Amino acid sequence: MKNIFLTLAITLAIVTATHAQQVLVEAESFDAHGGWKLDTQSIVAMGSPYLIAHGLGQPVDNATTTVTFPETGTYHVYVRTKDWVVRWDAPGTPGRFELLVNDEALDETFGTTSADWFWHHGGTVEIDSTTVELALRDLTGFAGRCDAILFTKDESTPPNDSGILPGWRRDLLGLPENPIEHGTYDLVVIGGGYSGMGAAISAARMGLKVALIQNRPVLGGNGSSEIRVWANGEVRRGRYPRIGEIVAEFTDHASKSPGSYEEFEDDKKEAIVRAEPNIDLFLNHHAYAVETEGNRIVAIKAFDTRTSAEKRFTGKLFSDCTGHGTIGYLAGADWDMTPDGRMGMSNMWAWAEAEQPRDFPETPWALPLEMGDFPYPQNFHGQWFWESGYDKDPINDAEGIRDWNFRAVYGAFSAMKHGRDAGKHTNAHLTWMAYIGGTRESRRLLGDILLTRDDIVNKVDYPDGCVATTWSIDLHYPKKQFIGEFEDNPFIAVAVQDELLDRDFGYPVPYRTFYSRNIDNLFMAGRNISVTHEALGTTRVMRTCGMMGEVVGKAASICVLNNADPRDVYTKYWTDLEELMQLPGKAHRSTLDDTFVIPEDALPLASPLGPMPGIDPATLEGIIVDNSDATLTGNWTSGRGLRGFVGFGYVYASPDSNGRIRFDVKVPEGGKFELRAAYLAHPNRATQATYMIIPGNDTRRRVRVDQTKPAPIESKFVSLGEV
Repeated sequence: MKNIFLTLAITLAIVTATHAQQVLVEAESFDAHGGWKLDTQSIVAMGSPYLIAHGLGQPVDNATTTVTFPETGTYHVYVRTKDWVVRWDAPGTPGRFELLVNDEALDETFGTTSADWFWHHGGTVEIDSTTVELALRDLTGFAGRCDAILFTKDESTPPNDSGILPGWRRDLLGLPENPIEHGTYDLVVIGGGYSGMGAAISAARMGLKVALIQNRPVLGGNGSSEIRVWANGEVRRGRYPRIGEIVAEFTDHASKSPGSYEEFEDDKKEAIVRAEPNIDLFLNHHAYAVETEGNRIVAIKAFDTRTSAEKRFTGKLFSDCTGHGTIGYLAGADWDMTPDGRMGMSNMWAWAEAEQPRDFPETPWALPLEMGDFPYPQNFHGQWFWESGYDKDPINDAEGIRDWNFRAVYGAFSAMKHGRDAGKHTNAHLTWMAYIGGTRESRRLLGDILLTRDDIVNKVDYPDGCVATTWSIDLHYPKKQFIGEFEDNPFIAVAVQDELLDRDFGYPVPYRTFYSRNIDNLFMAGRNISVTHEALGTTRVMRTCGMMGEVVGKAASICVLNNADPRDVYTKYWTDLEELMQLPGKAHRSTLDDTFVIPEDALPLASPLGPMPGIDPATLEGIIVDNSDATLTGNWTSGRGLRGFVGFGYVYASPDSNGRIRFDVKVPEGGKFELRAAYLAHPNRATQATYMIIPGNDTRRRVRVDQTKPAPIESKFVSLGEV
């Protein structure tokens, strides 16, 4: 026995000594990132977050940190990195950077070798003090990337195998073998986009203790300042017009313009979440593992993307709002993904005109584009249709899809700066480009209902329809005009509106698409719900996804209160959920035992057509008959483009439409009344719109109005005389 213990002691001493001669520095843990950005989008594929020098062609400020070495001496230096364009045999090395040790650059330049992540040997360095200053110096501004740096007295190359690397990192970083226990929650929400925020806030206001886990530093997902997709989808309408009130609270005011950081209101989103005492928010935390017992999730594990510290979250219920269906996939949930022809990933961008000429480097490694090979970025904006990856792996090759978008954008801007129209773009410069891609489609988790295009088009009336989807069935395909030589990977999309929906009332998406059919305590909300590829074309927009989250949060409270599962809410407690969906979005209770409190600033109840966008008829004097209460014959079109209308909008008809509209007016008593008609002037309106007045059995009379000119009464009403 003594010999056995002696052998173990020697082995442990050797391991400790070996570790003492190795120092691992994760790039994401640098004290100051400088101009480098933290990229977490490809953790699933490459096992770690990393720093990327996203400078739009201008070298970014150094990332810096201080490292304490266990001992001095000569160390081999390895940097885990890649050459991000070599996979396409593109000329040049745009991702070049240097490693500085105590302000001295190593002889080796990194980011110049290997299409895959690997340990690039940087030679040796003499460490003569245990306190060392490190810096990453970007040389190009074109997406150089660094995962980690290893200093070792061992000449052997560090492991690069994904099965070995995580444990090896943990040992060198001195992290505990077991994650930190972070308590038990009623609901654990993974994903901090619109759907995750809706679920977390809704559940917290229902009295549940909630963990909200997001692997980015900001909330909002595609609707954050990092990606800058403006939120679409109407809210507060349909069968349950209270659903959407929470989304209305945190929705930003970004427009379809290039969009500034401020427009996406990251701070507002975070403040609203942090104001909920029942929510514990974990930004910069990536969920990577799931523990199950039978058909139930017991816990998820996540690590801090800045420190690598691991945490474990146990819960009664879980909601997968990751977009990729990651938690469901790890738990063994049934899922599907369209094999090809999926919608792609967008990286939008913006440019501006400076007062002085601005240079832009040559980009031989970018796509070889000329003017005409891409849609000119009108209004200084490369919009959503800069999209690729239709047949690529949206999960395991997210980095490659994003990098292809980089090559497309830089190739286009290079054509603007150096091509035939260079003289028109002398002062042009890039101001912003998303380095986190906006993904539209990947895995979808399967629920008790798989919602299809036919269900939506045929308006199949499911009894649990609850979230009004108002976007058209909008699917994206490569735009043939710009495919050119890039048939294998087109980079410009076209949106095909397969079926336009009623944007006022919408189609009610059934609750049974919001939970897994085989993982008993798993909800889902967002673009990974139980729909087909075609149906995803309407349900995927952000405000609609946020409303799914609101319903999930309310359903979760019923589950906890009754020790039930998500399926039971439909089979046993549907009337309870209906009652909760009729509460104001700001209604809250501290715990499940409390009664609901409705704040004074709760939104007024909207109608099934949503909040009234025009002047409320109730605020006008007299008897009001809106066009929504009239009888229409012929072909009429609804409109809201001209502001100042009464009610929910107006209708208009072309001269050949044979359009007629009849307003029936009931008066409370006899007497004389002035009759007025409301319209909004426009140059394409009728110059002699005819109103026929039939007061009871009296003689008919006609009044003609020139609707190209503003109405004289408050620029809205014209008098048709007394009746």
